[in-house]
Amino acid sequence: MRRLARIALAAVLLTGTVAAAPQATQTAPAVHANDRTLGRANAPVTVIEYASFTCHACGDWQILVWPEFKRRFVDTGRVRFVFRNMPTDPIELSGPAAALGRCAAPERFFDTVHALFEGQPALLRGGDQQVWYNAGVAASGRTRAQIDACVARPEIRTFLEAEVSAAAAAGVTGTPAFFVNGRRVADRTLGGLEIAIRNAEEGR
Repeated sequence: MRRLARIALAAVLLTGTVAAAPQATQTAPAVHANDRTLGRANAPVTVIEYASFTCHACGDWQILVWPEFKRRFVDTGRVRFVFRNMPTDPIELSGPAAALGRCAAPERFFDTVHALFEGQPALLRGGDQQVWYNAGVAASGRTRAQIDACVARPEIRTFLEAEVSAAAAAGVTGTPAFFVNGRRVADRTLGGLEIAIRNAEEGR
């Protein structure tokens, strides 16, 4: 698990240092209109993931766990899934990727997430950043010009800063971090999340 990096981004990147709030609640902020979600809006259980596109554990979860998680819980209407950004080192890679995801067409957001995580192993082995980023753009439903214009907007930086601050306030100190109906779940395996989801469904 990657520890949270010092966030030192310029223009499209974040600024400031992330630290857990002294009285972290371990409760994720409620889902809001600007969140990127997948699944029924009225699903009985909401699962929130805080992740970074340069976190190898996040990439492993996306590639190895997500397909079955989606089939079993999202596609069946049991879970509404929410993805939130928590950029980690190297910030010069994860920051632009987070902005790219935010600027993707909303209906193509999760395609963009998957494309970036699918290309992550090659990137972390020293692959070309531009090839990796271009794959995300290709999945985004936007042109490169549209993406470039969007990521330069100040409100994109402001939104990502807010996601980082909310994660810190919820006690997130590493990625990936999962919350089931607002409560932190330490076990991110499919089995561990299934138990938390079942407990949430039963009101426990």
